[in-house]
Amino acid sequence: MTTPAVRIGALLPTREMAILNDFSVAPLLDFARRAENLGYDSLWTGDSLTARTRLDPFVVLSAAAAVTSTIGLGTAALTASLRHPLLGANMATSLDHASGGGRLVLGLGAGFPMPESEDEFTSVGVPFSGRVGRLDETVRYWKTTWSGGTSHEGRLWRQDGLDRLAAPATKGGPPVWLASSDTPKVLARVARLYDGWLPFLPSASAYSAAWERIQEQADGRSITPALYATVNINPDAGKAKQALEDYLQGYYGRSLEVMSTFQAYGYGSADDCAEWLAGYVRAGARHIIIRIGSLDPGDQLEQLAAAVLPAVRRLGGQA
Repeated sequence: MTTPAVRIGALLPTREMAILNDFSVAPLLDFARRAENLGYDSLWTGDSLTARTRLDPFVVLSAAAAVTSTIGLGTAALTASLRHPLLGANMATSLDHASGGGRLVLGLGAGFPMPESEDEFTSVGVPFSGRVGRLDETVRYWKTTWSGGTSHEGRLWRQDGLDRLAAPATKGGPPVWLASSDTPKVLARVARLYDGWLPFLPSASAYSAAWERIQEQADGRSITPALYATVNINPDAGKAKQALEDYLQGYYGRSLEVMSTFQAYGYGSADDCAEWLAGYVRAGARHIIIRIGSLDPGDQLEQLAAAVLPAVRRLGGQA
């Protein structure tokens, strides 16, 4: 069996710009063009209303689709439960058409277990408790809609007339990935319902073990193993680490020591970062989404493209 090629994407800095109180779209579109021209495979953006404020991902990706041609587009991650599933299904279908079909992947998250996330749910009248079941039912709702089904009947929603919605450009709808951890329940959900797995695990060994468990439970279903990783490149590893520390304090109000217990962070020279990411590829990852861990990234998008991307693809091929 041929090993799938490694794909590498870049996260649009919507949150980073918001932290700096800049909600301009032009820099995001410039980033999108640069990423496509530099050879990245995909562009991604996050989602939050009040917890970690930024521009709406559907609007941002629609704009990015208009100034690019072939690069993939995705959410990493969309908090789907903040929107009624009927609305969410139609918005995703609209973006699928706006991007020409076949370019969109929806990475979905249930919402971080943090006070600010709970407040965000409350602000739109959605219970924070039960959010995992709500997300899974949303996905089933969407898949029914996109496959031409006429009705959904679940625990939270009952809806007829779904066939009156516009059909997606991509047959069966955009792939839906679960942005998640590696608990047994999470892995079972990925194997049962989702088209991809988008974790941010802090070690390649943990990734390998979890991916093996997903495959054991998937019953032959095709699932994309992805990774969300934050990187800061600097020949001086100490400066790279400090830059990440400053970034995380601004982004989450938490230290690198705390965040690195459950998220993936790499820093140091381009070679160091490439080898670190390649470890995940050897562990099974086939689509890596890179978030640049800096509020002042400079030319790191270019540095990653010149040194890290080809090295990860080459080293990953040795898996």
